[in-house]
Amino acid sequence: MNRYPRDFRGHGPTPPNPRWPGGAKLAISLVLNYEEGGENNLLHGDAQSEAFLSDIAGAAPWPGMRHWNMESLYDYGARAGFWRLHRLFTDRALPVTIYGVATALARNPEQVAAMKSAGWDIASHGLKWVDHRDMPEDVERAQIAEALRLHAEVVGTPPRGWYTGRCSLNTVRLTAETGALDWISDTYDDDLPYWAEIGARDQLVIPYTLEANDMRFATAPGYIEGEQFFTYLRDTFDTLYAEGAAGAPKMFSIGLHCRLIGARARLPG
Repeated sequence: MNRYPRDFRGHGPTPPNPRWPGGAKLAISLVLNYEEGGENNLLHGDAQSEAFLSDIAGAAPWPGMRHWNMESLYDYGARAGFWRLHRLFTDRALPVTIYGVATALARNPEQVAAMKSAGWDIASHGLKWVDHRDMPEDVERAQIAEALRLHAEVVGTPPRGWYTGRCSLNTVRLTAETGALDWISDTYDDDLPYWAEIGARDQLVIPYTLEANDMRFATAPGYIEGEQFFTYLRDTFDTLYAEGAAGAPKMFSIGLHCRLIGARARLPG
């Protein structure tokens, strides 16, 4: 009989101590998604406009048409939001992980140069910011390979990590099978990294988050002001820090987007 494939046990009732550097009680993974220029668009060879994670209420794809308002919102993320966040993080010398869509990075060389100058880790966010749900396995495998190639060309070094986001059932396996990645993040299932046996490979998995994430400004239920987001982040920090102080250190993942948290009044605190 086939073994049930989902893992409900994880680290179990006594999770291991990850021994964070300096004996830290909590590790923070601060992620900035860079997708502007990689989203669905007829200019990119796609069949419809983008409809995901924007301030347009009830957005739907426009088959065979460009969507000027949607494009403009994504443009804001590159033109204004990114630079606002870049100033914020560099002024505070905060280490940041970029989830960079390869085609978006290729279209935004000034931002890539700024990421590199800041010393940020630029991980791969796939070839394009599109849904992989119905993508045939051979097509997805080819897109993953092209994303790795283009990322290395644009950034100058290959990515060490990967997060697709809009993934298929095959994505985690296909990315692990490349053998090219130190870690992948297409899971939301734990407060600690873990090793997963995927085929012949032991793959490090660093879980991501959809709740300590500014995408809640564009989804329901969601945040309507920066203070709400700040409160949620503070409460999450307090909970995880207390667990770390009690001898069970955790990881706190925070997800941000240039066009969402980068907007004028949303920066928390």
